[in-house]
Amino acid sequence: MQIVIANNSHVCYSELICATIEEAAQIRGTGIAKRQPEYIAKKLINNEAVIALDGNNFAGFCYIESWQHGKYVANSGLIVHPDYRGTGLAKKIKKAIFDLSRAKYPKAKIFSITTGLAVIKMNNQLGYRPVTFSELTQDPQFWKGCATCVNYDILQRTQQKMCLCTGMLFDPKETPKKIKIKDKVFQRLKRLKQNILLKKTTHEKNSTSL
Repeated sequence: MQIVIANNSHVCYSELICATIEEAAQIRGTGIAKRQPEYIAKKLINNEAVIALDGNNFAGFCYIESWQHGKYVANSGLIVHPDYRGTGLAKKIKKAIFDLSRAKYPKAKIFSITTGLAVIKMNNQLGYRPVTFSELTQDPQFWKGCATCVNYDILQRTQQKMCLCTGMLFDPKETPKKIKIKDKVFQRLKRLKQNILLKKTTHEKNSTSL
């Protein structure tokens, strides 16, 4: 298994990458910003992605997006092919794209929004901390990428202040502090958040239909 910085020789995997990301989004029932193969190809050509290959077989991928002239960076589209899930590959890809981001954008704040406990744990190990959405990039193009998520109406209703995702941030100017994340506590908070936001959305829809 090789995890390498992508280049133009990997453009042939663009369509498979997009299909794998879209399939994962449907299975999770949450949103992953949809990208076209042309967009992914551009990331590959510009060395703004890492790709995992088992020989010639696609195994995993993640790419870099920069916002506000490089002030903020997001590691997006983290995906592992179904044949290689459960092997710890996602963690290795996450570390590789984080290192690439730090090398290309050493002064940038690296951020993430996710509903997944596994990703939150990986972020925490890399030095991210939980933050409110107000501490993330305010570039409208980033938030526009959330439009394909099934929970986008919640983000709109809260004026982009809250959603089911957890915001996390790595600031190169800060000393990273790792916080032990307890699964039960996180799951309890996640359910509480879902109950508040989803119930409120349902109530508003019912009120509108009356």
